[in-house]
Amino acid sequence: MTEQYEPEATRRHSGEAESSRASRGWWDRNADEYQNEHGGFLGDDRFVWGPEGLDEAEAGLLGPASGLRGLDVLEIGAGAAQCSRWLAARGARPVALDLSHRQLQHALRIGADFPLVEADAGALPFADGSFDLACSAYGAIPFVADPVQVMREVRRVLRPGGRWIFSVTHPIRWAFPDEPGPEGLSVAASYFDRTPYVEQDESGRAVYVEHHRTIGDRVREVVQAGFRLIDLVEPEWPDWNHQEWGGWSPLRGHLIPGTAIFVCERD
Repeated sequence: MTEQYEPEATRRHSGEAESSRASRGWWDRNADEYQNEHGGFLGDDRFVWGPEGLDEAEAGLLGPASGLRGLDVLEIGAGAAQCSRWLAARGARPVALDLSHRQLQHALRIGADFPLVEADAGALPFADGSFDLACSAYGAIPFVADPVQVMREVRRVLRPGGRWIFSVTHPIRWAFPDEPGPEGLSVAASYFDRTPYVEQDESGRAVYVEHHRTIGDRVREVVQAGFRLIDLVEPEWPDWNHQEWGGWSPLRGHLIPGTAIFVCERD
């Protein structure tokens, strides 16, 4: 029996086309496992910003929940559309967009009475000024080579005064091994090394790509895209959360931040 090839992890350049192709393939292949493993934590209709478990119902980063009724909201990198389902329950009109066909099939499995759109975040298939809000919980931004292009597209489809809120792995985590235990508490790489993390097959073809930026880089991307940064949230690890999620864990979460949430506004 032929052994299955394990992708090789490396740090190397990966451009826009390769990154997009790798992300689509990876999420299509791994959507079932992801939803099986994390679906219980995410819930069917919760809005969770990251592995810490910060809930939009408590955080109110989109604004007061009572003010969401009637608003057009775009969720980017929606996965199984849990966040969009939460928004719909509060009277918003969400549209859930994802690059992965298989992730959107999970959205259909759970149930969606709002539009599901399969598209690349760097080329949003919507008219200018279509939405009041846009949000992304660990979707798209960490996986694209040109985040400014994505943010410019988000700005284009937002109405004046619209908010754009997105969460990503906290950039400081890139300096530490991606391990939940004590071995993940010692600096092992330069925080300033922006070389993408790539998993590639035996032919050298990328099957997973994630891009690192510093906090300063992210702020500049927001400004360059035409947004005003109004808040940067670094959720603390709550005492009730005992789960490990990849490199996120109570041990690390009580010592170093794991998630950064950027709250932006279109002037």
